[in-house]
Amino acid sequence: MNIQPPNFQANSLENYWMPFTANRDFKSDPRLVVKSEGVYCWDHKGGQIIDGSSGLFCVAAGHGRREIADAVHAALMTNDYTAPFGLGHPLAFSLAQKITEITPDPLNHIFFGNSGSEAIDTALKICMAYHRAKGEGQRTRFVSRERAYHGVNIGGVSLSGMVKNRETFSGVMPNVVCMRHTWDAENRFVRGQPENGAELAEDLQRFVETYGGSTIAACFVEPVAGSTGVLVPPIGYLERLREICDANGIVLVFDEVICGFGRLGTPFAAQAFGVTPDLMTMAKALTNGCQPMGAVAVSDEIHDTLMNASPDAAIEFFHGYTYSGHPAACAAGLATQQIYQDENLFQRAADLSGYFLDTIFDLEDLPVVTGIRGYGMLAGLDVALKDAPGKRGSQIQKKLFWNGLHIKFTGDAAIIAPPLVVEKAQIDDMCKILRDTLSEEAL
Repeated sequence: MNIQPPNFQANSLENYWMPFTANRDFKSDPRLVVKSEGVYCWDHKGGQIIDGSSGLFCVAAGHGRREIADAVHAALMTNDYTAPFGLGHPLAFSLAQKITEITPDPLNHIFFGNSGSEAIDTALKICMAYHRAKGEGQRTRFVSRERAYHGVNIGGVSLSGMVKNRETFSGVMPNVVCMRHTWDAENRFVRGQPENGAELAEDLQRFVETYGGSTIAACFVEPVAGSTGVLVPPIGYLERLREICDANGIVLVFDEVICGFGRLGTPFAAQAFGVTPDLMTMAKALTNGCQPMGAVAVSDEIHDTLMNASPDAAIEFFHGYTYSGHPAACAAGLATQQIYQDENLFQRAADLSGYFLDTIFDLEDLPVVTGIRGYGMLAGLDVALKDAPGKRGSQIQKKLFWNGLHIKFTGDAAIIAPPLVVEKAQIDDMCKILRDTLSEEAL
């Protein structure tokens, strides 16, 4: 079956309004992926591209995994859809159990949605319901961070600390306050956790003292702030947030949509940094990007509080989605988790991290590079401003694609996160393309 139009002209692409894309610019010179396998993609002109950001940090096990496709096919042929409200199917319960085998205790309950954005909105509502069930409905304030990204539903936009993601949308939630971000010029080329910056966690304590700890429902943080350009938490920072939350009855939420499923060399960032939140959101690599799915891992205490606060035979939590725990998504999730286990990919990421980071940090000598950060199999690289914020980054991203490498850019920050199945030689190839392309940039 030929699914491609004979010519990719701008007018043949007009009907699709693309997300987070300069549509007019893209459609004047499209970059279309028509095939993917392993760590590679192929464009519509026949060029081979290394996928240096695992799509959007989704494809941790590499592209084209037949095991996942076969599992999805089997699920659709057996039971293509079950209404999730008041009914269930075995795959959803099996996947929830499988996930809780790798989440830190006591995060032993899983609520399914369809994306990281839905997971964040679900987590917000769980926090609200939890405090209400405890008789603390006055906790209406949420704490996030500058430069934070928590998806694009209205709750996530309200928590967002990236101005372009919220300045157009005025109808956000009230009562959200942002801690300072953890980027510091002194740490521009620090590998791993910076030694300086733990005191930034005291912003949460300041909010406790300013607004009253009993008014704060939750604190949302990405353990490593991903979409803003990979901001690794300073040593002691997450630990201090945990202490403040514990002392004031505040729910600590980790957004692990990017960090989860081996990206940092452990199942989740919570294990990498030794700090356990009360809620944890996940998506992306949950299904290796093969089916839309998101989830929230919930602590025993929060789950049991909501269960016990409701009368017998009553709905405990008035929330959910038509496609929560869809059979095809659950099948993809189960097959993906089995690949991670069978191929020991989380440990492989831990073992490969040193080589990956060494190779990325070797780019430090390039004049256009103004900062590099990284942890595990995740790195951020800043390029010097050119004329206007984001202009150089956008231009470099296009050049890289035609030079054989795809990586994600946010403004002038490149985010590098190859599939966990990547080989050292492919890391070398990726960084050679980066070096050659960045070397062409004049300051």
